[in-house]
Amino acid sequence: QVQLVESGGGLVQAGDSLRLSCTASGRTFRYSVMAWFRQAPGKERVFVAAIRATDRSTYADAVNTRFTISRDKDKNSVYLQMNSLRSEDAAVYYCAAADYSDGSVSIETFYRYWGQGTQVTVSS
Repeated sequence: QVQLVESGGGLVQAGDSLRLSCTASGRTFRYSVMAWFRQAPGKERVFVAAIRATDRSTYADAVNTRFTISRDKDKNSVYLQMNSLRSEDAAVYYCAAADYSDGSVSIETFYRYWGQGTQVTVSS
């Protein structure tokens, strides 16, 4: 059974940094795209960042230059370093993993596996 488990969420102040982690078990995602999405209260889940098997990354415009996605293939893990957090970054953050090494990385349906989410709250 494949599982993705996120950690690292919490309550921070605007301008602070936070690092999210996601560790997968049940199969390797070494050759797959892994990503982060987020969902704010009352809004749809949206793409945040993705990293391909080649380590090439893609970011949503809203987080570009502030967030950095990285991965450790040996640990089957993906990370999201979030700097200069804003109130609009507050959301539940979800880790996702695909069966493919590249593709439509900003689209939810591209991903087969999802974590349960971790809450990020930003106070202003």
